[in-house]
Amino acid sequence: TLPLHRRMVLYQEYSDVAINREIQRQQGAEPGNDEDRGGDYASPSNLSPSSSFRSSRGSAFSLWQDIPDVRGSGELDNFSNEERKLQEAKFELVTSEASYIRSLTIAVDHFMMSPELTECLGTQERQWLFSKLPDVKDVSEKFLQDLEHRLEADILRFDVCDIVLEHCPALRRVYLPYVTNQAYQEQTYQRLLQENPRFPGILARLEEDPICQRLPLTSFLILPFQRITRLKMLVENILKRTTPGSRDEDTATKAFNELKKIIKECNSSVQSMKRMEELIHLNKKIHFEGKIFPLISQSRWLVKHGELLEVDMQTMSISGSKFKLPTRPVYLHLFNDCLLLSRRKDTWKFMVFVHAKIGELKVKDLSQKLQGISGFIFHLQLCEGQQLKHQILLKSQTE
Repeated sequence: TLPLHRRMVLYQEYSDVAINREIQRQQGAEPGNDEDRGGDYASPSNLSPSSSFRSSRGSAFSLWQDIPDVRGSGELDNFSNEERKLQEAKFELVTSEASYIRSLTIAVDHFMMSPELTECLGTQERQWLFSKLPDVKDVSEKFLQDLEHRLEADILRFDVCDIVLEHCPALRRVYLPYVTNQAYQEQTYQRLLQENPRFPGILARLEEDPICQRLPLTSFLILPFQRITRLKMLVENILKRTTPGSRDEDTATKAFNELKKIIKECNSSVQSMKRMEELIHLNKKIHFEGKIFPLISQSRWLVKHGELLEVDMQTMSISGSKFKLPTRPVYLHLFNDCLLLSRRKDTWKFMVFVHAKIGELKVKDLSQKLQGISGFIFHLQLCEGQQLKHQILLKSQTE
């Protein structure tokens, strides 16, 4: 018999069906009952446990209870409604993984391994565009293989959460670098479209192949981002239906928490990568008068930036609020650990004339004392240790 993923719809289609199913669940229509069947669910025929369902484009996956070996066992009547729903939730995890593998296989075999595309791309470009996709596929195939073996061993009362838990370290190992590479992937794709004259034509021919079912390369590249989140939701759905206090609940909880941890790490890594990219970008624009300041740091990120007006302090003390105060622009880059004050050299270049650590800033709002002046004025002192290094009056239009 063919492996599950050979008979599957593409994961992109599965995702659409899964979203609709989730909406139905939230509205109270639970799949798994005879009366709920129809519309979304295809009824299979002549299928063995190792190829447990068939689906054509536009139809969703079959239910666990529709598998001939399950229906022919005579055991279904011994299952309560909740027990059926639990097995359906477990079966959905297996079938969706099979669908995912089918789409990953197209991404790797059809796109990444295309001789024409390989010849058109540089080694670095190919690496950035496809990242660790073959590694993701390899790990996912081993995961599916274990799920299929479990399904075949006991199709009536199989469990999946212990397998999920066992595979979490491998999932983390491949998903973390793939998701972190997202920024490079998107930038590389856009740059290739604009700067590589051969790339759009080759890509269009590959995407037109019937195997892609009119889906673009980008929909295949984004699959791992969608899958790791979906996997957590599927385990959560199993957990909700598992008997409280049971060993199965304990395993499902551990699997759910591990997946949550992986997703959190992925999000944190992406955020860190974006922050580093922003610092590298800023480092080319920001110049320092006098001593060198190492702007790029793993622990630093930009919080806020923008232009304010510097008010002449001497004129301020003389004129009070009776005259229009002379001002000149000053640009602020506020990071999580320091503040830079600069003048624009041109549209996108800045010359920093003073900077200080966040803990060495003193700020006093003078807006209430100077009510005759439009906008908001505050007095900013930048210190170095206990010594005052620089002070400035700044004016903004909004609080």
